[in-house]
Amino acid sequence: MAKIEKKPEEWQKQLTPEQYRVAREKGTERPFSGDYQVVDAQGIYHCVCCNAPLFENEHKFDAGCGWPSFDRPLGTRCVEEHQDGTHGMQRTEVVCSHCDAHLGHVFPDGPPETTGLRYCINSVSLEFHPDE
Repeated sequence: MAKIEKKPEEWQKQLTPEQYRVAREKGTERPFSGDYQVVDAQGIYHCVCCNAPLFENEHKFDAGCGWPSFDRPLGTRCVEEHQDGTHGMQRTEVVCSHCDAHLGHVFPDGPPETTGLRYCINSVSLEFHPDE
């Protein structure tokens, strides 16, 4: 499947300034500032840039870190992971596999009873679709 590619000006017209900063420029929203901290409704979280389905609310948990956390993506082809050495740290960046939007990072400190992973995702990179 071909990646969705747009010029920066096209993304800027489509997204809010904060969505653009985080999703297209690899920024991070402030912890505990996002919309999806404690949503308990059934549904799917989609990429704010391309509307691709990424995470299921059923696999969301409260990690206490200030960002929505999931123990797995919706499917193996939903996201891609890349090594990230910025800010003097070694982390694994998570991007949308359809448009390369920056979503957040994955860490090996998630619930041990499931995957043991914590996908720490910026809420401004997501749109929640209830009842999907």
